[in-house]
Amino acid sequence: MSLERPVPPDPYDLLPPKPAFTLTSDDVTDGEQMADTFADPSVGGAGRSPQLSWSGFPEHTKSFVITCYDPDAPTHSGFWHWALVNVPVSVTSLEQGAEPPAGAYAVRNDYGTKEYGGAAPPKGDYPHRYVFTVHAVDVEQLDVTPDVSPAVVSFNLTFHDLARAVIRPTYRIV
Repeated sequence: MSLERPVPPDPYDLLPPKPAFTLTSDDVTDGEQMADTFADPSVGGAGRSPQLSWSGFPEHTKSFVITCYDPDAPTHSGFWHWALVNVPVSVTSLEQGAEPPAGAYAVRNDYGTKEYGGAAPPKGDYPHRYVFTVHAVDVEQLDVTPDVSPAVVSFNLTFHDLARAVIRPTYRIV
């Protein structure tokens, strides 16, 4: 199988710009290789989500949506690793490996599970970007169910996303 292909654009380069706020992590760093802790068990990782904290979001935010997307997956549609919906506005951080806070839920990722799915790029491929995004949302609950795909969540965010905070660590298997 050939993995030769161009590097796709950052997904947010193709969408209308939004105001930004701050996203930090004790576990992952923008542009740097993630530890195996955050990789999928299928490639020897622990499959844990990284610690995330956010601040500086718009005052009229009513909830958050947290996503992790790999635009570099060798598919036509990238790969969704995580979509956590209806995170209460009172929650401004998640610990490593955290379960969804009360009132929030994860929708099915591209692994087919309703949880964080760790990094698992093909061996020898170029470093993949894992775009962790916290979206500040103007409603307490998006009008979606736990059975929708992350693409449906993203479509609904189009109408409710006030601002976003992004961190883009990478992962590569040599």
